[in-house]
Amino acid sequence: MEAVIKTRQITKRFGSFAALNDVNITVNPGDIYGLIGDNGAGKSTLFKLLSGLQFATKGEIQILGASTQKDLEKVRSRTGVIVEQPGFYPNLSVAGNLEYYRLQKGVPGKDTINKVLDLVNLAYAKNKKAKSLSMGMKQRLGLAIALLGEPEVLILDEPISGLDPSGIIEMRNLMLKLNKERSITIVLSSHNLPELEQLATVYAFLNRGQLLEEVSVDTLKERCSNFIDIKISNVESYAVLLERQLQQSRYQVLPENTIRVIDPSRPIEYFSKVAAEHGMDIYSLSRHQMSLEQYYINLKERSNANA
Repeated sequence: MEAVIKTRQITKRFGSFAALNDVNITVNPGDIYGLIGDNGAGKSTLFKLLSGLQFATKGEIQILGASTQKDLEKVRSRTGVIVEQPGFYPNLSVAGNLEYYRLQKGVPGKDTINKVLDLVNLAYAKNKKAKSLSMGMKQRLGLAIALLGEPEVLILDEPISGLDPSGIIEMRNLMLKLNKERSITIVLSSHNLPELEQLATVYAFLNRGQLLEEVSVDTLKERCSNFIDIKISNVESYAVLLERQLQQSRYQVLPENTIRVIDPSRPIEYFSKVAAEHGMDIYSLSRHQMSLEQYYINLKERSNANA
């Protein structure tokens, strides 16, 4: 399976400042690739490099099999991009803005405009001036512009920024629809990590221009598993009970007489009840679930400590 996007040691410097430093990412067909990082981490810089708005100081970018500058210019017609805020002509209508960008992109057929408006649920506002649109409608218009020419890849920088809860849900459902029904690979960034958790199939974490980690959603779920920590008087005997009586094979024996039960299959009361029935003392019992936000903070703190 050939990657849709691949970077090798991409570095972008502004004078002595490295906005990106030796970043290697791989986006495969069908991914919803979520890029996570604080302001200034390098997300927008990476998106600008991918979309051809800036050029790398060092390294190689490969998009849809193309890697030379000439070939990249050709294949970028097969990508749709929103980097930072979409640019509109405020006094032009929704349809007028789309017509401008259709001609600019060289996309044939005026019926294209009606198709993308239907796709982003904005057909009812085609005659409204861009300056009168709500934030959610502006984001959908930006997405409509990115969808001109039926792209295979969407690169979206903060597509839900500034949206109210209804707008966020609408944009989420639209992106999932584009990914599943039209097989469009999506690369996006967002500061709204709980929302990103409902979309992404792969995550990449950036900090100070460095890629900390690239991880699949399945691996991340495993690392952020729901777990119970039980501090008990007899760890060895309790471990046997976990397997035989509670059919709980996923556990870890930790220091200080503690057992961690991963993805517990029963309510928490069962674990104390079994201990009591066998004369064991439980000193503490607590349930945990690591969020994507906490996982990112932990990654970032480890990186900063090692810097």
